[in-house]
Amino acid sequence: MMDNISNSDENYEQTRKPLPSQSPQTTTAVLRRPLLPCLLAMKSPNQAVLSRLGMRRHKHVLDAQNADHDAVDIELEMMKERFSKLLLGEDMSGSGKGVCTAVTISNAITNLYASIFGQHLRLEPLHFEKKLMWKREMDCLLSVCDYIVEFIPASQNLQDGTPVEVMTSGPRSDIYINLPALRKLDAMLLEMLDSFQETEFWYVEHGSMSGNSTRNGSFRRIVQPHRKEEKWWLPVPCVPPGGLSEKSRKHLRHKRDCAHQIHKAAMAINSSILAEIEIPDSYMASLPKSGKACLGDSIYRYMCTTDKFSPDHLLDCLNISSEREALELADRVEASMYTWRRKACMSHSKSSWNMVKDLMSDTDRSDKNHVLAERAESLLFCLKQRYPELSQTSLDTCKIQYNRDCGASNPGELLKSAGRFGIQHCCLD
Repeated sequence: MMDNISNSDENYEQTRKPLPSQSPQTTTAVLRRPLLPCLLAMKSPNQAVLSRLGMRRHKHVLDAQNADHDAVDIELEMMKERFSKLLLGEDMSGSGKGVCTAVTISNAITNLYASIFGQHLRLEPLHFEKKLMWKREMDCLLSVCDYIVEFIPASQNLQDGTPVEVMTSGPRSDIYINLPALRKLDAMLLEMLDSFQETEFWYVEHGSMSGNSTRNGSFRRIVQPHRKEEKWWLPVPCVPPGGLSEKSRKHLRHKRDCAHQIHKAAMAINSSILAEIEIPDSYMASLPKSGKACLGDSIYRYMCTTDKFSPDHLLDCLNISSEREALELADRVEASMYTWRRKACMSHSKSSWNMVKDLMSDTDRSDKNHVLAERAESLLFCLKQRYPELSQTSLDTCKIQYNRDCGASNPGELLKSAGRFGIQHCCLD
């Protein structure tokens, strides 16, 4: 047994202390055999750092995914709340006192416009998130138009080749024509804002002319005599000392003209839609008995006594000084127009034979109420042409308020938003 112990000691010594006759390669091989599993199990410092970085990246990815899920959940809850408001007619108590669906959607579009473009007071691109929100929520609110259809006759062939006439559903004609046009106008306005990515002018807040608000510290403020002091929240446009270049001026004029044309197109669509909506009974019941009570003595006398009526001359004589006065005059003229039309219809409620004779002889053209109604209509038309930024009249507001046709209310509110948007952003010459 002692021999075995001595032999094992000799083997241990040979392994721990190699003989001088052994080559370096043999020594290395002998040393690596028992340490190889340990070396494989160990990690280098670089590998440990990479592992920690990988864990951090994985953690960041998880945090980003959680943040995205939280944002989606918040947005989903917000959309659920808005959808419930649409279903309940903005009456969250559920007591049944809400407005009709058409008015609810109109108010939702108007509120969406105010939240997206209400604070956008500069000629600069709209923020990406706001632009995405505008497009997404408008698509959601206008999706109801996909279900406003009408039956259209069409031809269909049976299996034996026999042609038969069937009724197919298609989008209602006014929505089919107006809604794509309004979407195109909306896209043109967004593209117009995107064109002001790099400009020679900039803005400073009202009353702040510090160097941090300017580009070079030297600038020239644009003097606007028509700028009212009560609009102190509007930013002040500034230009370099030498003014804008000819290229920049040309670009601004072109975009201003485009905005005005877009506004005119939107207002034309708005007028056509509102004209097709029925006049509420409440508005007709609120009209006075005579048109003279609506207009006053001076305007009524001019409209009655003049053989060749000139609405432009009448507007020049009135000396309208503000938009509020113009809107009040428009309400009065419109009320008198429908008052005279109602009296003309009541005076000609005769027998069928007398009505046929009147139509044959065209006696309606000589009726005083009919003539005054036509003159009031021409005066209202000239007034709206002279003041294109005029707000909606009382009749238009009443039509939208009591309208129950979603197809007529939705496009009207969309174009109203487009009209406001266009006027708001063409204020810089």
